[in-house]
Amino acid sequence: MLVRAFVPAHITAFFVPVLQDAPLKTGSLGAGINLDKGTNVFASIETGTLERHVHIAFNGDPVKRDEAVISYSVAERIIPKDFLGEVEIWQYFDFPNGYGFGNSAGGALGTALALSYAFGGTWLKAAKIAHEEEVKHRGGLGDVIAQLAGGIEVRVKAGGPGVGVVDNLFFEDYKVLVVPLGRLSTKEVLDGDMVKEMRVEGKKALEKLLREPTPERMMTLARAFAEKTGLLSGELLELARELDKVLGLPSSMIMLGKGLFALVKEKEVEATKSILANLDVPYDIVGIHEGKPKVGRWVG
Repeated sequence: MLVRAFVPAHITAFFVPVLQDAPLKTGSLGAGINLDKGTNVFASIETGTLERHVHIAFNGDPVKRDEAVISYSVAERIIPKDFLGEVEIWQYFDFPNGYGFGNSAGGALGTALALSYAFGGTWLKAAKIAHEEEVKHRGGLGDVIAQLAGGIEVRVKAGGPGVGVVDNLFFEDYKVLVVPLGRLSTKEVLDGDMVKEMRVEGKKALEKLLREPTPERMMTLARAFAEKTGLLSGELLELARELDKVLGLPSSMIMLGKGLFALVKEKEVEATKSILANLDVPYDIVGIHEGKPKVGRWVG
């Protein structure tokens, strides 16, 4: 059997880390956007062997357990203990790992959904496992529950699937500009001195967004959060200011990655492409993914 799952890439606009002893109570408050590019996971299950083997590959290259501990841990929890056979899991990422697009959660959730589809399970149970392993291994806090919600999401109660609460903003006519420039370690940021400031500014941003729940307000608050916490500074801030010259809404920093994102109207696309070409930086303009991730038997 070959199963395919698609999980949208997720950009966090601003967030408040909420750390608890129980992984399912750990998560984040905040807001973000799901993209129509992301992580595709293919799971091949073959029976009839005398031993049990599980293999995972990233973009076609096999990875060892210590290089993909979250996805391996997810697989071990879902594959039945008495299963004998070969399980191969291929994860393909549309965006680079470590750049703030939720690839870790995408791989974990995609693996959980594909294997649950094959071996039996539910969406909620699969998502809970993915979130728990993300939290345990410091892959992220709120991406899994956000990716389940799709669209432009607002995390109004922290926690994993079944515990946290996610709402969605209405939107129309927007695409998302992404400018991925480099890696930023989620673990290092969460272990650093900025966390206190992030909690204060993130709570302020969430309260303001809930009073005026629009994508436009979200982008204004995201930019203020990024600057006030000190995460958006230096050359990245200069680039954001250049983009502001051609965009109707402020651009902001991808949380957490060395890169920028913005909501773009169709009439702004050509001017945006022109300025980014002059600045010689990588970029993409993608749609917003609405609804759940996708999973099913792959016959293509």
